[in-house]
Amino acid sequence: MNGRMPTICIVAGEESGDQLGSELIHALNERLGEGVRYCGVGGEKMTSLGLTSFFDMSDVSVMGLSAVLARLPLIVRRVYQTVDAVIAARPDVLVIVDSPDFTHNVAKRVRKRAPDIPIVGYVSPSVWAWRPGRARKMRVYVDELLALLPFEPDAHRSLGGPRTHYVGHPLSEKAGELRPAAGERGGLEAAERVLLVLPGSRRSEIDRLLPVFGETIALVCRSLPDVKVVLPAVTHLEDRIRQDVATWRVKPEIVTGQDAKRRAFRQAHAALAASGTVSLELALSGVPMVVAYKVDWFFRRLKDLNRIFKFASVDSFVLPNIILGSKAIPEFLDDQVKPEVLSDHLVRLLSAGPERDRQMAELTRLDSVMQLPDGYSQRGAAADVVLRAMKFAQAG
Repeated sequence: MNGRMPTICIVAGEESGDQLGSELIHALNERLGEGVRYCGVGGEKMTSLGLTSFFDMSDVSVMGLSAVLARLPLIVRRVYQTVDAVIAARPDVLVIVDSPDFTHNVAKRVRKRAPDIPIVGYVSPSVWAWRPGRARKMRVYVDELLALLPFEPDAHRSLGGPRTHYVGHPLSEKAGELRPAAGERGGLEAAERVLLVLPGSRRSEIDRLLPVFGETIALVCRSLPDVKVVLPAVTHLEDRIRQDVATWRVKPEIVTGQDAKRRAFRQAHAALAASGTVSLELALSGVPMVVAYKVDWFFRRLKDLNRIFKFASVDSFVLPNIILGSKAIPEFLDDQVKPEVLSDHLVRLLSAGPERDRQMAELTRLDSVMQLPDGYSQRGAAADVVLRAMKFAQAG
């Protein structure tokens, strides 16, 4: 490191990025020892490991169009502040973690002002599903990209993106917490079959899906009266969900917190879920599911444009289906999201038969498709790419 303490800049924009960044710091310390200076933008997890954050990460950790617009002037200031601070720190490598609207704007400007600083991206934007032209643009300011999904290196290769390395998904290493111990998930002949209802973690998703999900489970329970319905709710929407389900014909048991959620996953026999990372959690838990999604008016217009301009390059919006290269999990979008359609599939998944058997067989393939080479963990694989980027820059 040219006789000085190595300096590594890690810039994240939300809690999930802070978690990934903290795991990366652990792995880098295992390889480099404790004599490393970390700076950038991080939350509690990274700062507890010694990262000096340029400002409080909560300034840029916002979700939803209206929230972003309300805070846009501050976010823009934080982008330029971060760029100035990175340039001043002269790090051996800059790692940007997810939150592309913030972190990629930082990376572009750092590349222009200090082209000798190697830049590693951690988490690929969904270029394989939306705006594939971003892949080629990223190649200008991202030297190495760390992908969480096994198909992403091929996707970037075909789209002209940066060098991309599959380093594993965090959920793969937590699969044991999602999978039932002996006797924890009863057979289909159990006194109560458990149906999970997962309407999303954002208020807009709840608005669009919760009413139709309520009608769906009423139909399911008419056909299968012994079904127990469990709804894991995110804490900040619990009151809103409880208010809405109070009018349902079938009242679900509402649980909150990560431990309760994972316990429900380990007991479940089937699930009705909004599209998102939760579908991968369910798949790794071995829970067959039906996935539904409704987009808002803005993205509905973009979806119409997509038919004309072909912005998207995949024919599924369900992560396990994309990873497995199959349509094992039934998925329904917008006008297809009808209670009678969803309930028909769920009744078959809650009963012994070919539809349940086919999906279960596909889900068992996930481990082999997503596994890393023997001896590698996600954080270890990510750290090795970061170290190679540092050494390549020093050699140059």
